[in-house]
Amino acid sequence: MIDKTQVQALQASLSEVRQPLYAVLDGASIPHLPALFSEHGVPNVCLLPGELDPELAQAAPYLAQLTAESSFTELFLTHGLGRHWGILATSSADFRTQRMHFRQLVSVWDPTGKPLYFRYYDPRVLRVYLPTCNGDELRAVFGPVSAYYAEDESPDTLTRFILGGDRLGQQRLTLSGSPSLA
Repeated sequence: MIDKTQVQALQASLSEVRQPLYAVLDGASIPHLPALFSEHGVPNVCLLPGELDPELAQAAPYLAQLTAESSFTELFLTHGLGRHWGILATSSADFRTQRMHFRQLVSVWDPTGKPLYFRYYDPRVLRVYLPTCNGDELRAVFGPVSAYYAEDESPDTLTRFILGGDRLGQQRLTLSGSPSLA
């Protein structure tokens, strides 16, 4: 868990980013996630299609639209970093476009054509997966996303991923100082 000063520095840096802030969150890692959204008034949508069994709905991935200053963002930064709650993303795209993009990433197929869930929203997966991608794969994963932010192996460090042409850019942001995320 990061301390209050680190959270405030990160929230200030996120406020400087001139694009909407989104989170893709793992219901399996966050107890009572749908109730937390309701409690904090966070716009959200489940990324799994159709009517879900209540147990699956609790463990499903969700897209949420955040603001840097919101109480839910503070909760995510304070309690989620180091616990693999999910990833952050910035994008100038609207909520619907983001939902369609992130929803299509949830399903992948193995070499035999069998559908599988891809847990890209687990920061441990994203930070290992992105550096292995070629240009086409990066463009598909980024789509309308300008930058991804995922906790690093150390909970006081975020990695910012950006796409430059066909190349992945990475920047480690240590939360002990005042990181600049713009």
